[in-house]
Amino acid sequence: MPPAFDVQAIDGSELALEIRGVAAHSTVEIGETASDTLLYVSDGSGTLSLDGGEQALRPRSAALVVAGETASIEADTALELVVATVGGDADLHAPMGPREVVASLDAADAQQATGARSFQILFGPHNGSTRATLFAGFIPPGRAPWHYHLYDEIVWVPEGPGRLHLAEGDEPLGAGAAFRLRPRQVHIVENAGASEMTIIGVFTPAGSPSAAYLTADVAAEYRLAE
Repeated sequence: MPPAFDVQAIDGSELALEIRGVAAHSTVEIGETASDTLLYVSDGSGTLSLDGGEQALRPRSAALVVAGETASIEADTALELVVATVGGDADLHAPMGPREVVASLDAADAQQATGARSFQILFGPHNGSTRATLFAGFIPPGRAPWHYHLYDEIVWVPEGPGRLHLAEGDEPLGAGAAFRLRPRQVHIVENAGASEMTIIGVFTPAGSPSAAYLTADVAAEYRLAE
């Protein structure tokens, strides 16, 4: 099991992320009064109950509990949840489709991102998450060009090896690593392995993970040693 972590909210950001473990045959409550909660199941199985309805939780599935709601999660086996909270001051995207409570990567279609990379959106404006987008990114071996996003983002890495390249240096990304990217922070997430690497990201304001930018002057300042 990847090590626990806690990426706390900071000034100017509405995002926080943590790992929560739920023991087998136990029950926990998920939900915040003023924040949306998005969770991703990295291991285990259970049932989420919300407003009288029940939904199965399995690895590679995710759930959305909006502000003011409280969901009950009963673990069939030991559960490991990646839990993101999105504060009430986050900008709201217009809803683009009906609300869903649980979504799965196994039921989504991959879309193109930067270079040969692709992504699948678990939650976003299309299914009820108007404050943030939760997605899985799939990174082939190698690295994309330097780029930045306009959104505020936290990324969790289920498996390595990888490297995070920033202006101030780079650091390894192993199983269970997590990092925050601020708006317009130029970066590269490199897959240092021989097979496809998956990342789980959440960002606000909600939108598309493929919205990446790099101006000519920024490109001239950022070079990786060959």
